[in-house]
Amino acid sequence: MKYLILIYSNPKSRAAWDKLTEEQQMKFGQDHYDLSDKLRASGELIVSEGLPGPETGKGVSIRNGEVVVTDGPFAEAKEYLAGFYLVEADDIEQVIAHAATLPDAHNDGIEVRPVWDPSMLDGM
Repeated sequence: MKYLILIYSNPKSRAAWDKLTEEQQMKFGQDHYDLSDKLRASGELIVSEGLPGPETGKGVSIRNGEVVVTDGPFAEAKEYLAGFYLVEADDIEQVIAHAATLPDAHNDGIEVRPVWDPSMLDGM
């Protein structure tokens, strides 16, 4: 089954990042590289990407039959998606164990969600 490890950030965690020494920032990044290497070696990693801040995104909606594009950020919430890992694993507990190794788990936390599998409709 596929799972997403979603990493969130917000102004508070961004401010904490800015206060880290260069060495601490390098360690933070290395922890991500280490998990990527581990997941790649085990065959679990499908893709992992970091995302720039929400101010770089666009919202897309249809209103009265017209495409409406808005600049980010989009939600009232201060939290935003900062990166993700898409992995293949036998169960969610395995993915939770991986997510718990990321330094982001100490700040805003990480969300683990299964990816919807269309084959689940076969039994319906």
